[in-house]
Amino acid sequence: MGMMKEFKEFAVKGNVIDMAVGIIIGAAFGKIVSSFVADVIMPPIGVLVGGVDFSDLAITLKEAVGETPAVVLSYGSFIQTVIDFTIIAFAIFIAIKFINSLKRKEEEAPAAPPEPSKEELLLTEIRDLLKEKK
Repeated sequence: MGMMKEFKEFAVKGNVIDMAVGIIIGAAFGKIVSSFVADVIMPPIGVLVGGVDFSDLAITLKEAVGETPAVVLSYGSFIQTVIDFTIIAFAIFIAIKFINSLKRKEEEAPAAPPEPSKEELLLTEIRDLLKEKK
């Protein structure tokens, strides 16, 4: 039963939940970037290159024979995936750079001096009263 208790403590910790949320958001972000690349970026690039649809770029290594499908090297899909990766990596780089700049600003901000304790305040009052009596 000890192992179940340890697992429950591990699974309920904030880090695991944060990680799960990050993975879900990351997957959704990946889909958005893939759609952005496939539907927004690649068509104009294809037009500039001469009306080429990158998803159709492929080399047939072996033609289809009867029931056997053709062996195809789809390098257009690979190019599109590389562009997806580049955009996602750049977006993550920008996000981390922003977070690091916030952390640096937080570290550079001078910390306010701690307020004196009740004992120190009381001793200060006593000192001031003793000075006044002299």
